[in-house]
Amino acid sequence: MQPKTVAHSAPLRVLVSGGGTGGHIFPAIAIADELKRLRPDTKFLFVGALGKMEMDKVPQAGYEIRGLWISGLLRKLTLDNLSFPFKVVHSLWTSRKIIKEFRPDVAVGTGGYAGGPALFAAAKMGVPTLIQEPNAFAGLANKWLGKHVDKICVAFEGMERYFPASKLVITGNPVRENMLEKALELSASRNDQAPQTVFLMGGSGGARSLNEALRDNTELLAARPQVQWLWQCGKHYYESFKDCASAQLPNVTITAFVDDMAEAYAAADLVIGRAGSTTIAETQYLGKAAIFVPSPWVTEDHQTKNVLALTAKDAAVYVKDVEAQRTLIPTVYELLDDDARRRGLGQRAAEMVQRDGVHRIAQEVLTLISSPTPSTN
Repeated sequence: MQPKTVAHSAPLRVLVSGGGTGGHIFPAIAIADELKRLRPDTKFLFVGALGKMEMDKVPQAGYEIRGLWISGLLRKLTLDNLSFPFKVVHSLWTSRKIIKEFRPDVAVGTGGYAGGPALFAAAKMGVPTLIQEPNAFAGLANKWLGKHVDKICVAFEGMERYFPASKLVITGNPVRENMLEKALELSASRNDQAPQTVFLMGGSGGARSLNEALRDNTELLAARPQVQWLWQCGKHYYESFKDCASAQLPNVTITAFVDDMAEAYAAADLVIGRAGSTTIAETQYLGKAAIFVPSPWVTEDHQTKNVLALTAKDAAVYVKDVEAQRTLIPTVYELLDDDARRRGLGQRAAEMVQRDGVHRIAQEVLTLISSPTPSTN
């Protein structure tokens, strides 16, 4: 049963910052959608990083966004790194200007380059602030912000290692529940005779090792023509991989970005992806068997820590990035040939899910401004 909306006399004004990748953007949008459902008159303003995908995805979701001149630190000495201090100062100044103009009642951050200056500025200006940490290992920016914000919503236990325990609330990760419920409906009506389907997604930007694993194993893919592959290679890699031999196989469909995620998830007997928090949360929600290949490039290897939390309960399969080219496709076939193992993985993943995470976070946001909306069970 969906919680009821509650009317209030004055419109709520919410500043939201989350971007850089889909793992930051879509949770931010999900939180905004839930707040809008609870408080339909709410006014939203998103803050993102200029040139990043949130500048397109947020307006597509129906929200206004302002951009900051900000980027992350790269691992090698570059002009961008040399300009980083200037970007931070400029972004803090711009954030203060945006906050003065918009006058938010509360500020919410889900990570990304713009979150640091936007949430820090809001906290220092007396705006109630909340951040959402999706991973089992907190990144540097959120650890730093944790000292200044009022509340921190997390998905894993033991996060007092990184944050003040008094600010922590375990809510689970926000997911696009409307999309996932649609996927469940489509799955329920799926024909039992439908071909086995593997959905490989490398995230919004794509994952080179996953793409290379498919590109370099054309013979293995062709040897099982009854297995259908939906290959989301990412916008950065589409031109490089769309004409490869594997992409030309009749049982392989390659795309830069999947717009209808519900349909893709519903069709999938097995999901392959990076071990980002959103991907994990969505596969858990759906009870899908999954193979996770953690990115070796993320901060402090947090994706490996994410997937180990699942493999400890036999709720997913872990393939190392350096081994993907050699072992990924054989691992896929092993799982497709073992129904009991595959279904067991999905069932145990579903047992780990924390449903209503986005509603819990929205409630914490409302509580922060002393206007909680009572939930119904």
